[in-house]
Amino acid sequence: MAAPGVLQRSVVLPAGRHSASLIFLHGSGDTGQGARTWIKQILNQDMAFQHIKVIYPTAPARPYTPMKGVFSTVWFDRYKISNDCPEHIESIDSMCRGLTDLINDEIKNGIAKNRILIGGFSMGGGMAMHLAYRFHQDLAGVFALSSFLNKDSAVYQTLKRNESVLPELFQCHGTADELVLYSWGEETNKMLKSLGVSTSLHTFPNLNHELNRTEIEKLKTWILKKLPIEEAETNE
Repeated sequence: MAAPGVLQRSVVLPAGRHSASLIFLHGSGDTGQGARTWIKQILNQDMAFQHIKVIYPTAPARPYTPMKGVFSTVWFDRYKISNDCPEHIESIDSMCRGLTDLINDEIKNGIAKNRILIGGFSMGGGMAMHLAYRFHQDLAGVFALSSFLNKDSAVYQTLKRNESVLPELFQCHGTADELVLYSWGEETNKMLKSLGVSTSLHTFPNLNHELNRTEIEKLKTWILKKLPIEEAETNE
């Protein structure tokens, strides 16, 4: 399958000099603009930074098997929403090519690859883990909010053969999540840790399949730790 065309995106520009980029991937059926608006509603403002450009791309619409083949804006197809089935690897790899183009756009804009973070909510977090740990192990870090990988994920197969330093993973999950079970996220975290990924798993009691303000504030703190303002900027 060919890589998708140029992805539509909603962008929050940095207030000052652009020296790092963050790519946030929405959940299944959402859009980049939808994810941006959701976070804006929770924080009462955009998730914005002095030096980091925040990019919310939109997945191209495709037939989605869990919805009986109805077209939906999803990063890849799934046989079912479960961690105990094969991955739809053809659609995952096709989307990895499309998102690689987005990473390369930032590099062409003068942003070093180790100054780019990628992550997302739900399916977006799963997509980010495939992209970073299989194809872009030199990114600054990965975040996954209410996300999981399948038990036999291609990510695990790649990391079993890996010897390089891997991007750190920031993970959050609600214990009351009824769509992506907390145990799936926990198992993903344990597997990645056993394969050499430096991980943190932040647990939110009583949180269902959603985001909350505490979670986003924790994420923002981690983002600034991974992508600090460069010295040259503070001395200008």
